Amino acid sequence: MATFADLPDSVLLEIFSYLPVRDRIRISRVCHHWKKLVDDRWLWRHVDLTLYTMRPKVMWHLLRRYMASRLHSLRMGGYLFSGSQAPQLSPALMRALGQKCPNLQRLCLHVANLSMVPIASLPCTLRTLELHSCEISMAWLHKEQDPTVLPLLERIVLDRVPAFRDEHLQGLTRFRALRSLVLGGTYRVTETGLDMGLQELNYLQRLEVLGCTLSADSTLLAISRHLRDVRKIRLTVRGLSAPGLSVLEGMPALESLCLLGPLVTPEMPSPQEILASCLTMPKLRVLELQGLGWEGQEAERILSKGLPHCMVIVRALPKESMDWWM
Repeated sequence: MATFADLPDSVLLEIFSYLPVRDRIRISRVCHHWKKLVDDRWLWRHVDLTLYTMRPKVMWHLLRRYMASRLHSLRMGGYLFSGSQAPQLSPALMRALGQKCPNLQRLCLHVANLSMVPIASLPCTLRTLELHSCEISMAWLHKEQDPTVLPLLERIVLDRVPAFRDEHLQGLTRFRALRSLVLGGTYRVTETGLDMGLQELNYLQRLEVLGCTLSADSTLLAISRHLRDVRKIRLTVRGLSAPGLSVLEGMPALESLCLLGPLVTPEMPSPQEILASCLTMPKLRVLELQGLGWEGQEAERILSKGLPHCMVIVRALPKESMDWWM
């Protein structure tokens, strides 16, 4: 029977990569060989620190000892709801990430109070910034901020960021490399604000609007007006109707369309109406319907047969992947 000692280093590293950071450090004490593996650059490309309420001293040690130039993706929490004594993210830590981690490209922040952290302190190498249940200041994303901040930023995720509003959306135009935007539960964004924001963000190639108060019809109307080169659309079907979906007909660059439930209303387009609209999209290659309850139903057969050039995916809403960096 094979033992751990018989496994090649590549397999051991793959196994170790699924361990929480604390356990990775602990196994380095097993033997000299494992200590060498834990020091491997590959193991520290993606780091998830959201499992811990971590003292600043420990965070600084990880930054100096293990992450540094190896780090590509970092996920961390700010302990917004843990009380005043909990450690908070600081501008000094953000600046240190930028100085010591020159290869950091993706930063995911969860339940963090960023109201005292200037956006200018974030690492300038970031290509993806994700904010989940975070507090930001009113000035964080305003147009008046320094336009040279985050010059490489291509993707921003704003998930349940209560302060985010129309003015912030229009302020995203300062990120000239931005191509992908995700709005999740941003209830302060209005239909007028979305329309005005997308008018200035007309270079976006991917847009996701999930769980917001905006209706799907108004979102699609704004997209059809301003994002003629958009390649991927993903949105919740709340307020979606057949006329609303029809505004996408003829979209010249659209390659992927994903509609998510579970709020299905009587106005929801039928499979035949979805098929008719999709047939007018010359580059559509992926149609995804999640959480609509159509799995294994006649609707799936109609769409798959009618769109032979497309990958048609009909399924329940998937659980969040453990491979968060993908």
